[in-house]
Amino acid sequence: MPTLNKIGMALTASRRPPTDPSLTRLRVALTTFFALDGFIFAGWVVRIPAIKAQVGASSSELGLALLGVSAGAVATMVLTGGLCRRFGSRRITVVTGVLMALSIALPPLTHSALALGLVLLAFGAAYGGMNVAINSVAVDLVAALRRPVISGFHAAYSLGGLLGAALGGLLAPHLSPTTHLLLLTPVGLLVAAVAGRTLLTQRITPPADDRQDRSGSAGSPAEGTAGAAPAVHRTGLLVAVFGLIALCTAYGEGALAEWGPLHIQEDLGGGQGIAAAGYAAVALAMALGRLSGTALLERLGQTRALVLGGLTAAAGMLLGALAPSIWLALAGFAVTGLGLANLFPVAIARAGELAGPSGVAAASTLGYGGMLLGPPSIGFLADAFGLPTALTTVALLAATASAIAYAVRNLGTRPGP
Repeated sequence: MPTLNKIGMALTASRRPPTDPSLTRLRVALTTFFALDGFIFAGWVVRIPAIKAQVGASSSELGLALLGVSAGAVATMVLTGGLCRRFGSRRITVVTGVLMALSIALPPLTHSALALGLVLLAFGAAYGGMNVAINSVAVDLVAALRRPVISGFHAAYSLGGLLGAALGGLLAPHLSPTTHLLLLTPVGLLVAAVAGRTLLTQRITPPADDRQDRSGSAGSPAEGTAGAAPAVHRTGLLVAVFGLIALCTAYGEGALAEWGPLHIQEDLGGGQGIAAAGYAAVALAMALGRLSGTALLERLGQTRALVLGGLTAAAGMLLGALAPSIWLALAGFAVTGLGLANLFPVAIARAGELAGPSGVAAASTLGYGGMLLGPPSIGFLADAFGLPTALTTVALLAATASAIAYAVRNLGTRPGP
């Protein structure tokens, strides 16, 4: 039976001579940028409750302010693909890393919901651009390494988020949001400078046979021309489908990041440190899930991994949103993170397998759009129905991602000989 899983091919391709040291250095540098992305973003999200109180915003006003992150990120994502083609994905990665480190200091300097929304436009632009750029570099590096390592990069993002959340939880009782987030700027600039130097000076050269495979050189020119239009149309639809899976799952990541701590603090009566632990639980679970992602895919295949992950996340989020105690909510958040862990990387990788870097860019834009549009949506729903009920939409979309993955389980593969 046809399946989306091509792990066997990846394992065969991985039996190669030792990796070029320059590719190893590039992998370390790119992993560092993924970790930096998660670290800075987590620093922002764990201080949202304090900044909400500082600006005196209601849930709806905070949702509108958070829309600044979404608007800035989505607008930049649309442009980043062209910028990467013109200037190179690695240059854009370094530039957006610097901008993200600078913009993280702006939110705590505001004293109204309107001002917060405006500065979050800048932060969102840097965040969105960086995520498209690093995923574009990751696609090239995965092709050059000929190993399915994309989950490892996303694990670095989760570990960076865990570190940022843990640091935020420790500093929250002692430092103001202004001091805390301002300290992240020099850290981010230093990391971007050190890792960026490696990223810019090393070369990525995909194997020649990979380039031939991606160009569709097999078969006669006449055959390629005759089937080109239907194939392109079908590929575009499949990329959109996997982008939709990424959107459904990333919605949950964004909602947990920006509303999970607030749920623990305001609905369950936890302190700032415990509230930060909510995001830390998600980040830790996602990191562990992604570190074991390759083994999971080898055992289950892509379809089963997507379906099982979505159902696990749905069950965990129902517990996290509706549990009457902090510790049950934290357990639910952790289960949700474990379920979501590999859905986004697998969806992005599948889009890249179908359409190369352009597929990754399209699916990433849809996916991160879900992560960034989720929090404002939760804000409006929270005012109307309460935050616990609003968070159950994460479970609904996770279950939807499972259903989509199952529905397309037999599509997008080449027939056997």
